[in-house]
Amino acid sequence: MGEQVEELNHEIQLSTRKKGGLVTMPFIIANEAFEKVASYGLVPNMILYLMSDYKIGVAKGTNILFLWTAASNFAPVLGAFLSDSYLGRFLTIGLGSCFSLLGMFLLWLTTTVPHLKPPPCNQLTETCKQATHSQFAFLIFAFIFISMGSGGVRPCSLAFGAEQIDDKNNLNNERALESFFGWYYAAGATAILIAFTGIVYVQDHAGWKVGFGVPAILMLLSTLLFFVASRLYVKMRVKKSIFTSFLQVIVVAYKNRKLPSQPPNSDGWQYHKDSPNALPTKRLRFLNKACIIQNPKDLTPDGIASDPWSLCTVEQTEELKALIRVLPLWSSGIMMSINVSQSSFPVIQASIMDRHMGSSFQIPAGSFSFFTIAVIALWVILYDRVIIPSASKIRGKPVHLGVKLRMGIGLVFSTMAMVVSAIVEQARRKQAIKQGLVNNPQAVIAMSAMWLVPQYCLHGLAEAFSAIGQNEFYYSEFPKSMSSIAASLFLLGMAVASLLASLILSTIQRVTKNGGKEGWITTNINQGRYDSYYWVLAIMSFVNLFYFLACSWAYGPCVDEMVKNEPKTNDPTEDIQRARSAKDESRSLFKSSPS
Repeated sequence: MGEQVEELNHEIQLSTRKKGGLVTMPFIIANEAFEKVASYGLVPNMILYLMSDYKIGVAKGTNILFLWTAASNFAPVLGAFLSDSYLGRFLTIGLGSCFSLLGMFLLWLTTTVPHLKPPPCNQLTETCKQATHSQFAFLIFAFIFISMGSGGVRPCSLAFGAEQIDDKNNLNNERALESFFGWYYAAGATAILIAFTGIVYVQDHAGWKVGFGVPAILMLLSTLLFFVASRLYVKMRVKKSIFTSFLQVIVVAYKNRKLPSQPPNSDGWQYHKDSPNALPTKRLRFLNKACIIQNPKDLTPDGIASDPWSLCTVEQTEELKALIRVLPLWSSGIMMSINVSQSSFPVIQASIMDRHMGSSFQIPAGSFSFFTIAVIALWVILYDRVIIPSASKIRGKPVHLGVKLRMGIGLVFSTMAMVVSAIVEQARRKQAIKQGLVNNPQAVIAMSAMWLVPQYCLHGLAEAFSAIGQNEFYYSEFPKSMSSIAASLFLLGMAVASLLASLILSTIQRVTKNGGKEGWITTNINQGRYDSYYWVLAIMSFVNLFYFLACSWAYGPCVDEMVKNEPKTNDPTEDIQRARSAKDESRSLFKSSPS
């Protein structure tokens, strides 16, 4: 009987592996790339669309975009949970593509159906009608559907593609995966560059109707390409989500809160599943109560917990502890994301500055984000191919910048970016006053928009150091079973940053309103004090540096630092395990008292 079952499983694996493979890669990569071109291409100029066609003030419009960005970054976390727990990756990506297409179609309709937005008017000579509640609701629904789409496509596309070619029986499996990851990230970077240049250029020169229509058509192609290869895909069964595992640990630990941390005179009191010799660490000891075996009947004859909501494994408990420990350092990176999210204001600045390169070509105001992406790509290449190899050659041994050091350097660059932004805006405003353009917010001042490039480049360096460092930090500190959490933590930080950025903007606007004035953030940028707003963010960034240093010290050494300091063996896996064990005894930010 056992041989028959084994043979049947083998046949199922063979039939499954007839699907998937490299033939599915163009469809999956094209789906992700077209989605990025379409969605990212809508962002840079959206503040101008809200101000010109919906008669929304700059402060309100920026807050709307902050909330939209937050929703778009929260959505992938929810999408990952639904994919892992209920829907599966294929259905999640498919639904996400359809939602995104619907949202872009609704947004395009606002440019073609006159009744979906306020009538046109001259904002300098007449009082313009504001959008009605129904018109505004239609626009918000378009944003919501686009966010839902990003939540379905972005967290699942990479993992779904890897599933198609991850064949352990294939000798070239590792090379195939490496090739897929390379093409995937190359396509993603190219898509964002096209979005920030090509789509923005179309919006500037062909108008909103064509500028929003092109992303909708690209999203239609993305959806069709994904579904047309449906029969070729490997579709894995849904597994239990790690989010559910975290909730189980919290629930069980609370149920067992009155139990002693370790039953007296007992052996094997913890529930193990995959690692029989694993012991719970001393940090956050109150969570260890989730894995206490109170009764042998809690386990089935196969050694499985009969009720996962009454007994958890040591591994589950340690996974939750690992997440809790990184949260302070994770929170220290939110300030950088707040700074990066200030993308609407530089677009407004660029729109009234001289953007000419040569006699005829003019850079679109929304395309200056290109410099941030270009600096990230350039730095990654230089760091990986030039700086590190050269430094290692000079020192005669491998050189490696620790993840926490890179995160700190990124925060320094982010602070510098806000200082430069404040100085440049102060100079721009002085030029507008000098040229008598204070009351004309649409007139172009005689100052090159290339003065904005340094702040974009500094933001790029900040992301190249801190963002990449953060992602590497999460992957190295978390167990392999938490790779999905590691991938979503940075996006979650960006979502929280967008909400906080909206709160900061609203608070500053409320505080600076005096005697009926608009405050620092005005629709007429020449009458506002955007430079003072930048200085507030620069000061907050500077204070955040000290918060990061405190969190970094309290966290203790990372795995890469422990591996570097520990004596080496002939087994790299053993080296890492020894480092993790040593780290468990190091100081921790969270030290719980004995229960």
